[in-house]
Amino acid sequence: MNFKLVGFEIAPIQEKDAWRLCDFMVANSERFKNDFPGTLKQNLNPALSNLFVQEKTKQFKTGEEFLFTIKEEGHRTIIGLIYIKELQKKKGQGELAYCIGYEHEGKGLTTRFLDHIIPWAFETLGLDTLQIIAHKDNLGSIHIAKKLGFSWHSKLKNAHTRSGGNIVDMELYEKYREVL
Repeated sequence: MNFKLVGFEIAPIQEKDAWRLCDFMVANSERFKNDFPGTLKQNLNPALSNLFVQEKTKQFKTGEEFLFTIKEEGHRTIIGLIYIKELQKKKGQGELAYCIGYEHEGKGLTTRFLDHIIPWAFETLGLDTLQIIAHKDNLGSIHIAKKLGFSWHSKLKNAHTRSGGNIVDMELYEKYREVL
């Protein structure tokens, strides 16, 4: 299930992505250290990225978690990631997490990419609720959530550990499958 957009492709993580993923994470480490500390820590060198990608491709195949890469056409550089994670299939619920490299920030691309993933998550995975969890200072992510029709649901107390061990509250946004 690849999604082609003008100049870009969204595709499931593949084992051959390890080096590109390492490059992407290291180049954006300052941007990702607070909101994606686990992913960053697991991709600080090619050997770690290899292990990470092996695990994520396995999880994709088993339906446990879905990690998509966003690549530029042509040179195939990874410019972003989209996760569908924390799946609770009995509740029909999952969480969206996403990041984009500094060179592509603020161009509306993440919203465009998520516009393709959200219907897939509802239709193919059969989810009824998608969640976005963001820190109140992550204004870009909150803007994306609102633009995509997610509504603020609640504050999650002590829900996320940032780099350096700081535990912070997070904001929960939800979007529900439209019933026709």
